[in-house]
Amino acid sequence: MFMSGNTFGQIFRVTTFGESHGAAVGVVIDGCPAGLRLCEADIQPELARRRPGQSEIVTPRDEDDKIEILSGVFEGVTLGTPIMMMVYNKDSRSVDYENIKKQYRPSHADYTYDVKYGRRDYRGGGRSSARTTLAIVAAGAVAKKYLMEKIPGFEVLSYVQQVGEIVADCPNPKIAEIEASIVRCPDPVAAEKMIELIKKLKSEGNTVGGVIKGMIRSVPAGLGEPVFDKLSADLAKGMMAINAVKGFEIGSGFEGVKMHGSEHNDQFYMDGDKVRTKTNYSGGIQGGISDGEEIYFRVAFKPVATIMMKQGSVDNAHHEIEMQAVGRHDPCVVPRAVAIVDAISALTVIDHLLRSRAYHSV
Repeated sequence: MFMSGNTFGQIFRVTTFGESHGAAVGVVIDGCPAGLRLCEADIQPELARRRPGQSEIVTPRDEDDKIEILSGVFEGVTLGTPIMMMVYNKDSRSVDYENIKKQYRPSHADYTYDVKYGRRDYRGGGRSSARTTLAIVAAGAVAKKYLMEKIPGFEVLSYVQQVGEIVADCPNPKIAEIEASIVRCPDPVAAEKMIELIKKLKSEGNTVGGVIKGMIRSVPAGLGEPVFDKLSADLAKGMMAINAVKGFEIGSGFEGVKMHGSEHNDQFYMDGDKVRTKTNYSGGIQGGISDGEEIYFRVAFKPVATIMMKQGSVDNAHHEIEMQAVGRHDPCVVPRAVAIVDAISALTVIDHLLRSRAYHSV
């Protein structure tokens, strides 16, 4: 049995590789247009936002995540050929996982990988580890740079809106406000409560989930490919592919069911020569195609599955056991996942922007 499903996108195609405790993690981008000025310094800041060990409320694994561009760029400019980027793993501690190599950790991919492939890399979860998301962030940094150069005012912005039952009120957040907090919540009162909750649960060996709100601004109208390749559908697919994600909603989402059509419809009006909507319950996408308004959505992350408590499970011989997980893990994944959500946003938009060239010049 071989592992497929490692590629995202159709024209701007991103294929990731590597395992948590393997030699390296990386990505190959096929379809990036030629002529984009690109170097490692363009990628590194995004990786720093996802990097482990960056604060007291994330995993203490100490990786510098220094990116190397190995192909596709010459004299600081993309060639239009495949771009390969890679980060070497330097602080893996595989010995931490020796005692659980025959055990299935609750709510991890241990059992499902074993039953599907007949084998698994038990060291930190192998390919199923969130460590592999750094490849997504690296590719997203390339996509973001291209989009910011080609689309005036383009911006992807995500922040932690909720941790546990603590919900932030952030009507118009700025990137500086988001990055000012280690939990990446721009509401200082809510952020402090979130940090204290995460610290408390970490000290107890427990974990908590959260919600990230994402926004994509200045997306041109007309992006999206009905029926199955709707812009919203591809956003949902990308977000649901992130480790620990259990829910995605766009626009009014589930709250929209409480409204009547007369309330929920986004009525059109003319703003000079531009078609606009008076409201934006659609979340910037109608019929699977962008309408020019801000795209916004929410992504729900479950509590991290690794907790420092004894739990019931089974082993690979199907014996019921009691086990306790080991290793270094986040007590809450959402502070580092903000960079991943931003990356998926950029990757989805760039792929549809390039696909739209089949119809007209963008």
